[in-house]
Amino acid sequence: METDSILLPGMAELEPSEKSPLSPTRTQTQPMQTLEDSELPGNGCCGVLLSLFSYLLILLFFPFSLFFTIKIVSEYERAVILRLGRLTSHKAKGPGLFFILPCMDDVKVVDLRTVTFDVPPQEILTKDSVTVRVDGVVYFRIFNPTMSVVKVENAYNSTFLLAQTTMRSVLGTKNLAELLSDREAISNEMGEILDKATDVWGVKVERVEIKDVRLPAGFQRAMAAEAESAREARAKVIAAEGEQNASRSLKEAADVLDESPAALQLRYLQTLNQIAGEQNHTYVFPLPVDLLMKMFGKS
Repeated sequence: METDSILLPGMAELEPSEKSPLSPTRTQTQPMQTLEDSELPGNGCCGVLLSLFSYLLILLFFPFSLFFTIKIVSEYERAVILRLGRLTSHKAKGPGLFFILPCMDDVKVVDLRTVTFDVPPQEILTKDSVTVRVDGVVYFRIFNPTMSVVKVENAYNSTFLLAQTTMRSVLGTKNLAELLSDREAISNEMGEILDKATDVWGVKVERVEIKDVRLPAGFQRAMAAEAESAREARAKVIAAEGEQNASRSLKEAADVLDESPAALQLRYLQTLNQIAGEQNHTYVFPLPVDLLMKMFGKS
């Protein structure tokens, strides 16, 4: 009975740890942790003998051997050490000072700062069959130095080439109107695709921007002519609406003057006052329209 009382708490404590490998979080991050969590294999007897021989050389030629065994990396750098072709530790070294074994360790220094490169202009055929030249800029950085050295030959060149192909494939599914008016959404879509593809290389794509979209000269002239025609049409519509509003106002004014003859005389005097204020010798003598019609025999 005492044994059962001791084992049951122990079993209760082990249940969460037994379930943790089957949790979704662990399953999703398993490919990323394969390299770091795996046990590094040894180098065998030959590796041990070569290591002893290297330590012996360091002691024999001390302190001159310090020039070959001490390495320094900056704050923004990390060093991945390959000893006899194999990783020496799960994590990269740095920043600061560390020791290596001469003739056995191969040091790969990785820069962790954000890198920017221009995507050269690409000839792209849009979804509505228009050929355009598009160039962009990509911002990325290495967040896992070990993966960037072991999983890909050249992380920078691979990201550069992948950005070109991704730009061509994504922009080929867009219309010209979308390409010209919705650049931010297209840039975000390309950034997500690139970041997902380069995650296994230890590369984080921070941002993708479309710099310029160049249209053919003939297409530019056609678009300019279309825009000019649209502006002229709008100008004519606005002028016609102005004439219509002015005619309505004149009709209302004529109705008011027709109801009150004294108002017409006052308007006549106001006009003479304006003409006299300009200090000229122009005199205006208005004639009634009814009188002119009688003189010419018109009813």
